[in-house]
Amino acid sequence: MSTGKIAAQHATLACYKTLLSSNPAILRQWERTGQTKIALKCYSEEELLTLQAQAQSLNLCARSIQDAGRTQIAAGSRTVLGIAGKWSARLVNRITGTLRLL
Repeated sequence: MSTGKIAAQHATLACYKTLLSSNPAILRQWERTGQTKIALKCYSEEELLTLQAQAQSLNLCARSIQDAGRTQIAAGSRTVLGIAGKWSARLVNRITGTLRLL
């Protein structure tokens, strides 16, 4: 499994768990439409947190994952961000449109 695929799965689970209780209609729509996931690269934890704040300001589900610190990454470091929401492709592209694929 590629690095991007692994990261997308981890971030997807965080968003899934949130939307399951907060907005199941969006979750069902995502499930019916192919469960799209795209892995993009940012260059710092600060950038990741900025992207999360931008997504949340647009009322999108945005969940960052903090690493447990058991291997290569310092404990508590945010390593991946999942973003989802209603009409999400258009809104997510406003936030992530300049990022490159992982």
